[in-house]
Amino acid sequence: MSTDALDDLTRDAFLGGRLHLFQPRDGYRAGVDPVVLAATVNASPGQAVLDLGCGAGAAALCLAARVQGLDLWGVELQPLYADLARRNGMENGVSFNVVQADLNVLPEPVRSAGYHHVIANPPYYRPGAHSVAQDPGRGVALSESETPLGDWLAVAARRLAPKGYLHMIQRMDRLPDMLAGCAGRLGSVEVLPLSGRTGRAPGIAILRARKDGRAPFRLHAPVLMHEGMRHDRDADSYSPAIADVLREGQALAWPTD
Repeated sequence: MSTDALDDLTRDAFLGGRLHLFQPRDGYRAGVDPVVLAATVNASPGQAVLDLGCGAGAAALCLAARVQGLDLWGVELQPLYADLARRNGMENGVSFNVVQADLNVLPEPVRSAGYHHVIANPPYYRPGAHSVAQDPGRGVALSESETPLGDWLAVAARRLAPKGYLHMIQRMDRLPDMLAGCAGRLGSVEVLPLSGRTGRAPGIAILRARKDGRAPFRLHAPVLMHEGMRHDRDADSYSPAIADVLREGQALAWPTD
């Protein structure tokens, strides 16, 4: 990576400083969502995990910080972000195999493997539903282009080993699209909505689905991201469960009742 490119990066702390990621100063920058997504994945040491559209590696490396010894893979369309994901893996002492590729044209090493977990944080907005970002990398990360959401789900289902799990985070208004993409491919579908505060409709949802799963659909009560009805103090107001995820790298357990 050139010196000019390095000057355009920041080094940001995640998980209370347990993880540091280089990210573009002005491009797409990972926020809370990939961290929370990683926290919901019940992976075990030695399992294979594929992050589709891994960006600079936030979700995959947050998961690796909590679960040691994963066989960790990432696919990223944009060369800059693929390079950053590789660098971030090395900087954090994590073996992270990152492939720069279109997810619909995956190279043989990725196509031939079966993964215990596939995770994905696809672009949130349909074409034309969001103002175009001035930074091209940010625009690709936020808005669907040639790869619709259904393709993400189809690719994930093909890459999962039998009984493997997909975890995907998306806007709540894309839930019908996610459910349609699971039909005939993935079962045992669960949805965990994320709501900003008490009394607010959930804006984000995490979907978990299982290859060959047969359990009935489950829609869980929303997880509250913040305490209180509104932000009324000069500090963050994360709920205890979310604070444990963001500051301590803890898991966010799926409800069992």
